[in-house]
Amino acid sequence: MTWLTSLSRVVSHALRHEPWRYELELDDEGWVPVVSLLSALRERGGAWTVVDRSDLEEMIRVSSKTRYEIQGDRIRALYGHSVSGRLSRGPAQPPPELFHGTPPEVSAAIVREGLRPMGRQHVHLSTDVETAVQVGRRKSSASVVVRVRAAEAFADGVAFYRGNGMVWLADEVPPRFLEIVQTPGHGPPRITGTPGSASSHGRRLRRGRPAGC
Repeated sequence: MTWLTSLSRVVSHALRHEPWRYELELDDEGWVPVVSLLSALRERGGAWTVVDRSDLEEMIRVSSKTRYEIQGDRIRALYGHSVSGRLSRGPAQPPPELFHGTPPEVSAAIVREGLRPMGRQHVHLSTDVETAVQVGRRKSSASVVVRVRAAEAFADGVAFYRGNGMVWLADEVPPRFLEIVQTPGHGPPRITGTPGSASSHGRRLRRGRPAGC
């Protein structure tokens, strides 16, 4: 598999099948900011950390079918983007708890600073631990889960938005409403830190080496 084929498969998964897993917010026509897609791809680590817009443009140019379209600062799949993957972003009262999957190395920042979008439009929150673990493992094999006391935060004035059946959004969540828990794969959930704060946290992929797939 060439690196461009690998890139196309990952972009297809992100734009057409499970955008929620990449914390992407497609609009009603399937568009997403190029910078958001690149940020999600770079979180795969390895050679993916240097993927840029020119890689996406080359992927589109050499494809035998026109699968994607870039207009200005937006990109979309031309067919097949999942309706369930789109996020409505309607303000709403959240459930009592929500969850956020994240790599272990940023958990200290989370308990210090709270959850913030970190370059995305919103903080993405999952409705259950299992989904949060899936999202977190896209960024790190040893994912941890942040439990958000969403009802308390909402009562204190934090805005939440209903995305879809699996995803809720927030502008940010202060650290006092957060707890770090272990993932199910590392034993039963338990608090491993005190509420405190967070981040929601060479030049291109080498030819013939689609590392990180």
